[in-house]
Amino acid sequence: MDRLPKCEANYVPLTPLTFLKRASMVYSARTSIIYGGVRFTWQQTYERCCRLASTLRSLNVVKNNVVSVLAPNIPALYEMHFAVPMAGAVLNAINTRLDAKNIATILRHSEAKVFFIDYEYVPLARDALRILMADLQKSDISMPLVAVIDDIGSPTGVRLGELEYEQLIFQGNPSYVPEEISDEWDPIALNYTSGTTSEPKGVVYSHRGAYLSTLSLILGWEMKSEPVYLWSLPMFHCNGWTFTWGVAARGGTNVCIRNTTAEEMYKNIALHKVTHMCCAPIVFNILLESKMHERRQITSPVEILTGGAPPPASLLEKIEKLGFHVVHAYGLTEATGPAMVCEWKREWNELPREAQSKLKARQGISVLTLADADVKDLKTMQSVPRDGKTIGEIVLRGSSIMKGYLKDEKATSKAFLNGWFSTGDVGVIHPDGYCEIKDRSKDVIISGGENISSVEVEAVLYKHPSVLEASVVAMPHPKWGESPCAFVTLTKNSKDDPRTVKEVDIIQHCRNNLPHFMVPKKVHFMEELPKTSTGKIQKFQLRALAKTFVILENGNQSIKKSTQVNREQPRYNHQPQEQILALSRL
Repeated sequence: MDRLPKCEANYVPLTPLTFLKRASMVYSARTSIIYGGVRFTWQQTYERCCRLASTLRSLNVVKNNVVSVLAPNIPALYEMHFAVPMAGAVLNAINTRLDAKNIATILRHSEAKVFFIDYEYVPLARDALRILMADLQKSDISMPLVAVIDDIGSPTGVRLGELEYEQLIFQGNPSYVPEEISDEWDPIALNYTSGTTSEPKGVVYSHRGAYLSTLSLILGWEMKSEPVYLWSLPMFHCNGWTFTWGVAARGGTNVCIRNTTAEEMYKNIALHKVTHMCCAPIVFNILLESKMHERRQITSPVEILTGGAPPPASLLEKIEKLGFHVVHAYGLTEATGPAMVCEWKREWNELPREAQSKLKARQGISVLTLADADVKDLKTMQSVPRDGKTIGEIVLRGSSIMKGYLKDEKATSKAFLNGWFSTGDVGVIHPDGYCEIKDRSKDVIISGGENISSVEVEAVLYKHPSVLEASVVAMPHPKWGESPCAFVTLTKNSKDDPRTVKEVDIIQHCRNNLPHFMVPKKVHFMEELPKTSTGKIQKFQLRALAKTFVILENGNQSIKKSTQVNREQPRYNHQPQEQILALSRL
C-alpha cells in the first residue's frame, strides 16, 4: 500500500475556493447576494470574483501579497473572500470600528499591497493613510494602492485616488482562471485580534484550516442546502466565522446589511424569509430592546449561532420566545472562528425550559475537524476530572488552528506550548463531555481563597428583569483580599422605572440566587458599559474603576475615592448600542 503515491486524480489541496466554483455550476441561477435592491446569482458572483482576481493580478498583486479592506457587510467584501485568494493573495478584512491609528498599524504590519475602502469610511481611511505615510518615511515599505468601494445601489461619487471597485470589476476578465492552490498550507486570510491591552496581533489562516472550519460549522449547525443567511455578524470577525465561504458551500443566499440595527434585522428577516444568522449575545439585546414599530412578526424559526461571550440562560429564554432558535458556539480568532458547538441531544427536549437554557449556555464539544479539545491543568498538562467543578484552561489542537502570528515567532511559540493551543479561557468539563467556560483566566476573582467565576455571577445578574447588561470584576476588600463588583446597565423598556431599581435590590437578588461569598459587595449603575471597537466589554477599565471603591469592614456599604456619582457616564469613547456589531472573542 505504501507504493500508491499521491497524484492529481486522488489528491487536491483543500481550499474553500472550490465552494464558489461548485455553487456557480450547481446553483448558477439561484440568488447569491441581496443588498437592498441589488441582487446577484451564483453565476454572476463567480464571474465578478474572476474579474476582480484578474484585475488584482494586473495591478501586480502576487502570491502572499496582502489585500486589505475596510468595509461593512456589503457585496464587495463578500466577493473579496473569494477573489483575493483566487489571485493568490491574502485577504485582510479590517475591523470598521477601529480608529485611524490602529488601522495604520495594521496596514504597516501587514504590508498591504492594495487597500479597498468603503465610501462611508473614506474620512477614517484618509487619516489612517496620513499616519501610515509618516511612519513609512522611516522604512522601506511602500504605500498601498487605494481603491474606493462606492455604493453599488446608489453611487455617491466619493473617491480617494483614482481606483473604484466597480470599475475594477468591469475591467477584469470573466474567463480568468484562478491561481491554482498548490499547497493547502498557503495563507488565505489575515485577521487581527482586537488589541485591547497591546498592539493587535496578525492571525494567519491557511486554506486547509479555512476549508475544515467551514465544513465543521456547516455540520455542527446542521445547515441545510439553500439557506437564506442574514449578515448580522461582521465579515471581518474571523471571516464571518467562515460563513462567507460556508453559504457558498450550501448554495445559499447572502442578505447583506450595512448596519446591525433592530429595524434592519427584523425587516430583512421578514422580507427575505431569513433562515440563519450569527451574532454575539449583545445583539440579542438589540433585538429584545427594539421598539414595537421596528419589529416584524417571525413566521418561521430563525436559526441563530451565537458566540463571543457566554450567553446567560435567561437571555436565551427571552430571545427564543421571539421566534429564534439558538445554538451556542465557542471559539476565537486563533481557532478560525468557532471551535466548539453545543450540539443538542434529543433527550434534552424532555427537560423544563429553564434546564434546557442552562444546557444550551454551555460551550459544548469540539467541532468535527478539530483533533482534540480539552480542559487541562497547565502546570501538569493533565486533564481535569469530568465533574463539572474542577477548573482548568481550555486547550485546542487541530488543523483549523491558525498558522501562527504574523512576524511574531515568540508569541506563536508561547501560544503553541506543549503541543496545544492555549485559549486563556478557564472552564470545566461536565460528565457528559461538554465544556463550560467559567471565565477568562485573568478575570477569576479570588476572595478569601475561594475562586469566583465572574461569568456565573453575571448569569445571575441577567436574570433580574431590569438588567440589560452586566459585567463583574474584582475589587479590593479589607478582609477577603478581593470581592466581586458588579457593573450594570438597566433596560429602558422595562415596565418599572429603572430609577426605582436600587443597589440593594440587585444585591438581594444575588443573595437569593448565589452562595454568600459570590454576592457582589458593590453594584455600580452605568448608562453603558465600556467596550472595545468591536463591542467587547473592556473589563480592564472596569477593574480600574473598581479600585477606586472602598468596602468598609463593618458592612457592605461602599464609598468612592473619586467624586463620580453612580449613574455618571465614565470618560471613554462608547459606541451607541444600535451600532454594536459583535463581540471579538469570535
